[in-house]
Amino acid sequence: MLMINNLLLKIFLIFIDIIDSRNKKKIIYFFRKKFKKKFINVIDIGAHKGETIDLILNNFNVEKIISFEPNKKLYESLRNKYFKKRDFIEILNLGIGLNNEIKELNVMTDTSSSTFNEIDKKSVYFQRKEKIFNFFSNNKNFFDQKQKIKIDSLSNIIEEKNIKNINILKIDTEGYEYNILKGLNVENFKIIDFIYFEHHFDLMIKKNYKYSDIDKLLKENNFSLDFKIKMNFRKSFEYIYKNEKKTFS
Repeated sequence: MLMINNLLLKIFLIFIDIIDSRNKKKIIYFFRKKFKKKFINVIDIGAHKGETIDLILNNFNVEKIISFEPNKKLYESLRNKYFKKRDFIEILNLGIGLNNEIKELNVMTDTSSSTFNEIDKKSVYFQRKEKIFNFFSNNKNFFDQKQKIKIDSLSNIIEEKNIKNINILKIDTEGYEYNILKGLNVENFKIIDFIYFEHHFDLMIKKNYKYSDIDKLLKENNFSLDFKIKMNFRKSFEYIYKNEKKTFS
């Protein structure tokens, strides 16, 4: 029975990926128009299983990808997956946020929902999601474990690695994107071409900010909204903001 449920879960996740592929094609098309055959540098915050890495590798010329994945198990899997590409793909087991600190990562059965934020278990969205994944996985605990993770600011990373240019900053961190962006100083924003992030409007994740706070912060640093798309079956959107101080042919 367990094997059958695990197989059903895999089929369900594949179905979601297929549904999301239409959005991914639109995002690829957007960035292709901007970069054409140019070699690009990408910062990937919230690498998960390498979905964004694969998207970039399969569709663009890559100079360097630096990916951050706090979940230790996923991090090890990523290191093995991209071992032969380690000359231009760097995988770090590190969380990115506002300050240098240690935080607990809430790891979910659905690993894509893992978050540093608190979860509202009474929210309708959480209860519905828990029922779906528990049914398919035969796992009666939607929470898998907690992991203590080192957090650092992106500004510190940029300084330590002497990063001069970021063509795409991608953020998918389940309600932690505002903390990451606040961890950038004014000069760091200037080296970024595009900021591509996901934002949740459901009440499952307890956040101390709203989308309007992110929009205000980015506008204050000369970024404007250039692309927006709703994610299927979720109260979430994907946004791409462009640096108004830069030109793209």
